[in-house]
Amino acid sequence: MRIISGKFKGKKIQFLKNTVTRPLKDSVRENIFNILNHSNEINIRVKDSYILDAYSGIGSFGLECISRGACKVTFIEQDENALKKLQKNLIELSILNQCKIIKSKMEDLNFSNQKEKFNIFFFDPPFADKNFIKNLEKIKKKEIHENNHIIVIHREIKTEETFGSYFQKVATRVYGRSKIIFGKFN
Repeated sequence: MRIISGKFKGKKIQFLKNTVTRPLKDSVRENIFNILNHSNEINIRVKDSYILDAYSGIGSFGLECISRGACKVTFIEQDENALKKLQKNLIELSILNQCKIIKSKMEDLNFSNQKEKFNIFFFDPPFADKNFIKNLEKIKKKEIHENNHIIVIHREIKTEETFGSYFQKVATRVYGRSKIIFGKFN
């Protein structure tokens, strides 16, 4: 696994080989960033943004964001082994000062002390997890998003989620057996 573009282009990042976490494929990551950078439907750029990488695993999305000029990334992950790899990746790239790691389940966070607001939210929960929708609602209620923001959700193609009226889909793209949903809070 490697970083695709930006100041760390080509740098290898450590990842896990297990059944608990699934790394975001390079091709899917590349397509997400192409849409963020070139879509007329989305008015957000990674450069100078604040990113929340939820269910981050080893952090490949957030690492790519830092490489492409993001100000700061907050990683949320509960798996101890994934966190160890993430920490090693941050140290090897010398970007600890641009990152914050929260070891927690998303469900356990209340964001009451969250001072920063985010421009880009990346949700990559386990495909069987349906609770992530409640976590989206919680983020909306806590108002930790900038007015100009985008939410990127990675899901299995055959999953069908019903989002509440608080969420507006902007675009959906299919990549093999997965899909990427782009949306924003109303």
